[in-house]
Amino acid sequence: MGRLKQKGKAGAAKAYVTRSSAVKKLQCSLADFRRLCILKGIFPREPRHKKRANKGSTAPTSFYYAKDIAYLAHEPVLNKLREHKAFAKKISRALGRGEWSTAKNLEDNKPIYRLDHIIKERYPSFIDAVRDIDDALCMIHLFASLPSNPRVSPALIENCARLTAEWQLYVMHTRSLRNVFLSIKGVYYQAEVMDQNVTWLVPYQFPQNIPSDVDVRVMLTFLELYQTLLGFVFFKLYTDAGLVYPPPLDSGKDESGAGVGAFNLRSTNPNPATGAPKNNGPKVSSKEVRQTIKNITAESSSVPPTDVDIDRIDRTDSSADATEEEFVPQASKSDLDAPSSLPTLLSLSSLPKPSSTNIFAPYTFWLSRESSRSIFEFLIRSFGGRIGWPVSSGGGSPFTEDDEAITHVIIDRPAAKGETTQERERQRRRKYVQPQWVVDCINAGKILLEDLYAQGKTLPPHLSPFGERDGAYDPTIGLANVENSLVEVDDAELSEDNQEMEDAEMGTELEGDVTSMTALAVAAADDPEALRAAELAAEAAGLDYGTFEKEVQQKQKQQRRKHKEDAVADGGGEEHMNKMLMSKRKRQLYERMKYGEKKRAAEHAKLEEKRTKIEKDRRRRARAS
Repeated sequence: MGRLKQKGKAGAAKAYVTRSSAVKKLQCSLADFRRLCILKGIFPREPRHKKRANKGSTAPTSFYYAKDIAYLAHEPVLNKLREHKAFAKKISRALGRGEWSTAKNLEDNKPIYRLDHIIKERYPSFIDAVRDIDDALCMIHLFASLPSNPRVSPALIENCARLTAEWQLYVMHTRSLRNVFLSIKGVYYQAEVMDQNVTWLVPYQFPQNIPSDVDVRVMLTFLELYQTLLGFVFFKLYTDAGLVYPPPLDSGKDESGAGVGAFNLRSTNPNPATGAPKNNGPKVSSKEVRQTIKNITAESSSVPPTDVDIDRIDRTDSSADATEEEFVPQASKSDLDAPSSLPTLLSLSSLPKPSSTNIFAPYTFWLSRESSRSIFEFLIRSFGGRIGWPVSSGGGSPFTEDDEAITHVIIDRPAAKGETTQERERQRRRKYVQPQWVVDCINAGKILLEDLYAQGKTLPPHLSPFGERDGAYDPTIGLANVENSLVEVDDAELSEDNQEMEDAEMGTELEGDVTSMTALAVAAADDPEALRAAELAAEAAGLDYGTFEKEVQQKQKQQRRKHKEDAVADGGGEEHMNKMLMSKRKRQLYERMKYGEKKRAAEHAKLEEKRTKIEKDRRRRARAS
């Protein structure tokens, strides 16, 4: 007879644990449980059958894998959190009794935990860590721009600012920056590090505040993990690049507001006097190694291998000892026509970098006072350029505004009137461009014409350089079709210009208004503002609201019926039958996909209409002038 299964002892009820049960098993508070889950990367799971996992109960709750909770029970950080809880009780008791010496001794021996072992567990290889630093970079850039308060200490903000400066220094030194996008949220950067794309967001330098509805404790726990992770990653990156980590900080430049320029990058070339310790053990040459291998082979088999030429190896021992061993591609013995060149790490590292990483090398920039120094210093130095700034933007500028080597001036204000002779002479020798020119040059990988970005001119559209979906709206394509349609519209407007002026004075008739307003309301049924405008227009025309609403509903029914007939005629019936054969989950996923496609198509059409209207108004103003 088989073993009888008891309810709640096998299956989902055993594989999942509720949050309250997990907290009770770990014997910690809910706040400590959240911190442990964040640090260890454990998150709630969604069981397939919640009722079975909850042992017959249908109450809403969070579930975790039972193995994850057992994994947390052996975490060293959990023991430190328990010690900290006992420490808090002891120091509170000592302060209440006035035992100041005891409280001081307890404070000196405060339990502190480290996260090094967690970083090694969660990221077995360095590439895994590089792939996961996007969120870490966004977090430290956010906290570096926040003001200090009782919840966010000044030391924490200073450490985040130091980490951001170290990351920018590495990107500038290795010329790893690839794409930039200026958005409403901030500046999106994308760098290529260890053949991995790293994207992060930097907020603009505006006064920031922490909303009251944001749980800062959760964010600080993430920040604690990210600071440790970035410390490991930056040490490895700096060491591989031959740089000293952490880079030394010049306190004098830092106090004058030099920013990234206050850090000095130093090479790790050891001094001969204080270099790496020498190995005093006996040296073994490659010749002795080969001789040992030959002896072992001779002892194991009386017949020497036919595919090894020992005499040839012995002849090349002296040259092999003198030169460093590296991979030598050999031709295939089975296929003589096959190419024998294989890429190695040495050959890949010796390849020249793309020329787009040095597009600003021949130029020297001057940054005007209204432009963001932190953004454009990082961008221009990442692509080989030199940049200076006025004293009002901070100290540490390598040159002044009167330098003759300046070729471009980044300015973000309209052209001033009443310029002096000296200013006109400067404008003749220099190119005055708006900040978007720098970003567009980086994304294009070449130097663009400065005339389109001149001071005071209307800028071209700033497009995202990141991978967009197929069929996304692009204002740079399809200009010919738009211009042809605008030409036709302009011709029609020229022929009917006088008649439109008379119609605007006399107004239209009521019967035409009823039909047009009803059609407008049907077309704008998804837009509440447009529907409200149609209702107001109908009320102004003297049309009763009940009649207007009935007409709109009738028109909508006719339109839906027509759409169904068209869908059936175009094969929509087959699509409907296919949906019926889908499972509920797949059908819902399919409907969400279709909804997203329709929404994107509507946004695309709206942008095209807006673009056509703008071009039409521009042509009309140009014709009037």
